Amino acid sequence: LASCSQPGTAMTGFTRDGHCRDVGDDDAGSHHICIQMKSDFCKVTGQPNWCQQEMPCMGQEGLCPIGNWCVCQWAFARYITMAGGCDSIVDVVCDATNMAAFRAYEQSDVPEHKEALACIKRRCNIASA
Repeated sequence: LASCSQPGTAMTGFTRDGHCRDVGDDDAGSHHICIQMKSDFCKVTGQPNWCQQEMPCMGQEGLCPIGNWCVCQWAFARYITMAGGCDSIVDVVCDATNMAAFRAYEQSDVPEHKEALACIKRRCNIASA
């Protein structure tokens, strides 16, 4: 699993180690999807505007802007729907997105989750089985 955070940007991940790790039940939000963060994510999902805040940096002292960010897989699914579909969202960082999200979407019967699965497959060039 590649690092979602990049040098000179804010440290992400549920444990703030830069990776979208699967840490089990401790991470109820399942922050497994790495996206190129833009303020659009907070606006579209109706969250407070933390997307443009500065947070502790990766690889240096001080605060840095958010670059890539591990987002909750359930918020990601909602984001796709609210943004108007897969073509309307920010970039997915495929090599830093945890397969735990892929598996959770595969096991779900929720249409929004199936749409998220199809979006990840398309954006990351993953063939359907």
